[in-house]
Amino acid sequence: MIAFFSAADVHRAVSPERAVEAVRDAFIDYARGEWTMPPKVYVPAYPAGDFRAMPALGGGHALLKWVTSFPGNPAQGLPTVTGLVLLSDASNGMLKAVFDAGAVTALRTGAAAVLAAETLGRADAETAAVIGAGVNGEAAARTFVARGRRALLWDVDGSRAASVAEQIGAGVASSREEAFAADLLVTVTPGHEIVLPEGTLKPGQHASLMGADGPGKAEIAVEELARVRVFCDDREKGDPRGTPGRGRIYADDWEQASHNGDLMHAVTAGVLGRHDVAQLGDVLTGTAEGRKSDRDITVFDSTGLAIQDLAIALEAMARADELGLPTIDL
Repeated sequence: MIAFFSAADVHRAVSPERAVEAVRDAFIDYARGEWTMPPKVYVPAYPAGDFRAMPALGGGHALLKWVTSFPGNPAQGLPTVTGLVLLSDASNGMLKAVFDAGAVTALRTGAAAVLAAETLGRADAETAAVIGAGVNGEAAARTFVARGRRALLWDVDGSRAASVAEQIGAGVASSREEAFAADLLVTVTPGHEIVLPEGTLKPGQHASLMGADGPGKAEIAVEELARVRVFCDDREKGDPRGTPGRGRIYADDWEQASHNGDLMHAVTAGVLGRHDVAQLGDVLTGTAEGRKSDRDITVFDSTGLAIQDLAIALEAMARADELGLPTIDL
């Protein structure tokens, strides 16, 4: 009998706070080589959208996520992201559980965005903002709130931002400019147009880029990534009153982000190379540098990892017996 987790069951099983801790552990286990993750496979169905197959192995289990991304679906009353997550016992290959992929994706996306912001942002960061009030943008804002931080939401659809903010206890940015001024900025847009043009990010700011998770998508201009990479502060310009600052660029996984994320465009243009980018898991394990100065600009490029899905699935399974889940007899 195979346990089935609906979207509601996934959210009942895993709180945003637990999702952050589970995803943190997954990044660490992956960085240490204890978990493995073959490359994500894209099956294009453009221009409508695409299918993705995402495998991972760790914690005595194997996972496969078969998930879609069809940005035009909401106009038809359908979700952008649909699919299933399959969890199997790695000792005998037996299927143990099936999960709603949209709920797993939202939880781990919100967790990764906030984990990166907490890890790479300034210790004294006060303000947080999320650009995009869709399912995953809501998850990021909800996770900020669950972690005790007030978050502002901004969306091109102001009424949607207001409705989501009211539901989750977040605020609404009075303007796009107010949102862009936040100490901790998260972008969760469809990735079809640049939301961070050249000159947007300021000294001391952190940005988690969560929307450009596939070929052709981008949320930040290549010119802005180039500017961040060579960012210099007032002291470096000869002003003794200045304080040290650098631009620092990070990824959830270099191989995946450099082929399918915002970084891909900068790598193709010759602006960034492997030596310019650190992985978040390496920062968490202490093998790569994080923020060194309150004036550093930090950028995290996320393309979404199967190890994050595995982390959420295992966390949910820990509560399976107490949820009264429906089962599937194969």
